Amino acid sequence: MSDTSGTVFIDLGYERGEPPTYDRPGRPTTPLWFPAAMLAALVLLLTAGSIAPAKSPLSTVFRLQVGPADTYAMTDDGQLLAQTFGLLTSYNLSDGRLRWQAGQSTPAYRLRLTDDIVLMRPWTTGATEPGTTAVSTFTGGTMWERPGNVVNIAGSSMLLAVSSVRSLSGSGRRVQGPIDAVDPATGRTLWTVHVPSTAVLLGVPGVGDDESRMLLVHDDRTLAIHDLSTGKVLVSRKVPAADYNPSNPVVAGGRILLRHPGIVGPEISAFDPVTLKQLWTEPAGDSYQIQPCGINACLSGADGVRAIDPFNGDTLWKQPGWHSVTQYGEMFIAYGDPDNALPIGVIDPENGALQVRLDGWRPVGGAGDDGGLLLTRSTDGGSRTMVAVARPGDTSPHVLDALPQGTGECQAAPARLVCRTMYGELVVWAYREG
Repeated sequence: MSDTSGTVFIDLGYERGEPPTYDRPGRPTTPLWFPAAMLAALVLLLTAGSIAPAKSPLSTVFRLQVGPADTYAMTDDGQLLAQTFGLLTSYNLSDGRLRWQAGQSTPAYRLRLTDDIVLMRPWTTGATEPGTTAVSTFTGGTMWERPGNVVNIAGSSMLLAVSSVRSLSGSGRRVQGPIDAVDPATGRTLWTVHVPSTAVLLGVPGVGDDESRMLLVHDDRTLAIHDLSTGKVLVSRKVPAADYNPSNPVVAGGRILLRHPGIVGPEISAFDPVTLKQLWTEPAGDSYQIQPCGINACLSGADGVRAIDPFNGDTLWKQPGWHSVTQYGEMFIAYGDPDNALPIGVIDPENGALQVRLDGWRPVGGAGDDGGLLLTRSTDGGSRTMVAVARPGDTSPHVLDALPQGTGECQAAPARLVCRTMYGELVVWAYREG
């Protein structure tokens, strides 16, 4: 570079304007870790799209086409019995495999299971009392048919054919006329007890390990205990006048509890189920309904829910904000409204403690896995139905997944959930609680 003439010259050299080190660099111009990082990012980008999403705890096992009035039931040995358009069919709940199909018949309004028999009564619109058909759950074959309504007694294998008086509290609870004991295998009549007017029919515990016995609460204020093997009256006695109905009296905690008017106000009296001896009488307060509540009895009324000891009538606990308690499988649910539409939570019937809050969740009927209770909840304005499970020892429901849109009216079985859809299907889902 020279400045003798006042002009500045810059010598670029090599005629390219590049220093020699550009052609032969002496050291890298980027960090050593940069290529490895770029390679890792590229691999992550290419493989991210191929990673499968987490598998849903709900998976479809099989589906059936059914009508809106078609009925179904699930057996203890893992069958789904579905009557579709009058055709009764048995499927394996585990895989949907068809086991048997019974002959075409008039659609039944309900499938009632007792031991290895399904009892069916058809829909009827006339004055004629429909009969009952017994179908084997093993083969689908018709075992017998007989007129009238056939009911079972809790704790006994005996079936009873009765003429029911219409009631909103359960089929076969208020009866009139003859009561026939039915042989479950053949359908023949074993013995008959005549009810002169009307009576409430209940099953009561037997002595020790004996089967249940039949309790009739006649409208003439007579309580009568009958042996279910012979129909013979074992013991009877007069009881206080009361509003005898399908929910009064109630068998709870091994005692017969009757709500009746007293000297000052309503009272509750307890009777021994073997001797019918009156054991105690206590004021009923504002309670108007008695329900079995584990080993206790729960009284529901305007002042909430109160649990009493069936052996002495002592109050064990009280929850003023509750309206009623209902049993689902092995769990008890407290409700805060008369329509049983707003469950409060799973409770311990022994002490009234709230174990699992169920804000917004509704219990699904049927039995879950290991004593668990399946729950559903509508979200997004009713467009989605979430499924959860409440297990013994949980403090909150464990959410599983959402059901497809248009799914509702579900029933539970161990590891299975069966629901109707708006598309005329009955869908069986498998579920995992873990």
